[in-house]
Amino acid sequence: MNRLRELRSVLNLTVLVAGLGYFVDLFDITLFGVVRVASLKDLGLTDPSDIFQKGLFIYNAQMAGMMVGGLFWGLLGDKRGRLSVMFGSILLYSVANLLNPFVWDVNSYAACRFLGGLGLAGELGAAITLVAESLPKEKRGLGTTVVATLGMLGIVVAALVGQHLHWKAAYVTGGVLGLLLLFARFKVSESALFTQKAGPAKGNPLLLITGGRFSKYLGCILVGVPIYFTTGILFVFAPELTAGLNVQGTVTAGDAILFGSVGLTLGDLMSGLLSQWLQSRKRAVGFSLCVWFALVLVYGLMPGLTPTLIYALTFLIGLSVGYWAVLITMAAEQFGTNIRATVATSVPNFVRGSAVIAATAFGQLKGSLGVAHAALAVGAVCFVLALVALARLAETFHRDLDYVESVSDAKVDVPTSSGA
Repeated sequence: MNRLRELRSVLNLTVLVAGLGYFVDLFDITLFGVVRVASLKDLGLTDPSDIFQKGLFIYNAQMAGMMVGGLFWGLLGDKRGRLSVMFGSILLYSVANLLNPFVWDVNSYAACRFLGGLGLAGELGAAITLVAESLPKEKRGLGTTVVATLGMLGIVVAALVGQHLHWKAAYVTGGVLGLLLLFARFKVSESALFTQKAGPAKGNPLLLITGGRFSKYLGCILVGVPIYFTTGILFVFAPELTAGLNVQGTVTAGDAILFGSVGLTLGDLMSGLLSQWLQSRKRAVGFSLCVWFALVLVYGLMPGLTPTLIYALTFLIGLSVGYWAVLITMAAEQFGTNIRATVATSVPNFVRGSAVIAATAFGQLKGSLGVAHAALAVGAVCFVLALVALARLAETFHRDLDYVESVSDAKVDVPTSSGA
């Protein structure tokens, strides 16, 4: 009985610390979108078009850092353990946040955000992998839902902090939060599946491109693309979008991110619970995608929208696209223990990085199609790709995670080192 209570205590602490780590992660990712205009004006930019273009450049630098970091931290997590990533990543992005107030121009700002993105890349995947491997399969989805819901609150807090503190103080706040969390991680234990599993070399990147695994890997990324189209375009560039839609009144990026992130937070909780109720990851995500695209059509095509209606739609769009936890859980469940951290860490970062492509396409198309139609065109492509990719993925709700991948086979069960 005492050992059972101890196990529950450890698992609860694991979920809580993982969730708080993701909270700090999303706080930092969101913060630039909130303070973008104020910080660039402080650096001497005044023209709105210049602020848009330079802001897009810095945002893309952060996303590029996350894509590079996704593979680096993922492979490290499979070779050295999930906790090594949870310590190293949070230290790097905390330091990058503390350096942000000292930037002097756009290039130094972009370099700092690249380092921040590099650090941020490891947080979610390591956390989801650790929680998924520590909980029984019937509770796995609930644990990762708690992690993601706590994390999404970081977006809400970033929207509030970024609007009420000077942008330099906001970055310092993120850095301090990260360093405080670093100390909490010393009480978290490594995944037993990782420490006990024998078999093929852990963290072998060839495993992602052999045995039919690459199509699964790419499919997981494509399913998540609409999420970062939403946060990277509809939320961050809400002022430019609504100006192009001739909305009467002022719509700010900070308020759009705030309302949208509240929706994302509740959506993550609701999609996780829906997945548990349906006993299916795929059906929960498919439902969310269809509702999301219908709302995006309303956002871009309905005439006479006011700032109040825009914020209401932003909330509902966030609510519908909040299937992040289900997606990353599904990605982790698609692959064996020896490559799971690589997948769970790199998939969300390539999803985030897809915002670079989406934002660039939006920037190129808005001159010829107009802001509304450019956003709708990019959104429609994201929707179709995600739906097709989802249809091709296997259902993983009831899958046992105690297996490893081999170069020749899709998966291979290997006895643990304890001889079980």
